[in-house]
Amino acid sequence: MRQAEVYFRDTLAGMLIEEDDAYRFVYEQAYIDNPKNLPVSLTLPIRREPYSSKTIFSFFDGLIPEGWLLDITVETWKLNSQDRMGLLLVCCEDGIGAVSILPIQDLSYE
Repeated sequence: MRQAEVYFRDTLAGMLIEEDDAYRFVYEQAYIDNPKNLPVSLTLPIRREPYSSKTIFSFFDGLIPEGWLLDITVETWKLNSQDRMGLLLVCCEDGIGAVSILPIQDLSYE
């Protein structure tokens, strides 16, 4: 299971979680409670219930580079181009738009 914090304009908005058979996105309660906050995407309106999908949400998939930049990323990080969560975790910490994705390290092995 891989997890990432999702930031919107430098504010922690929620968590993206890759499970064995699905992806989940859930907004942080503090983010929900602030009426000034905007959704990270129009396709993911702010709500208390987690979003769930068998494939990575199209909004997050759209943050991943394409073309020659994707080729460089795949080669540099030795990732499969179909590993969309892996690509998201290595490419989108300092993205172009308002949304940033920061990986959460799995410390369960320590």
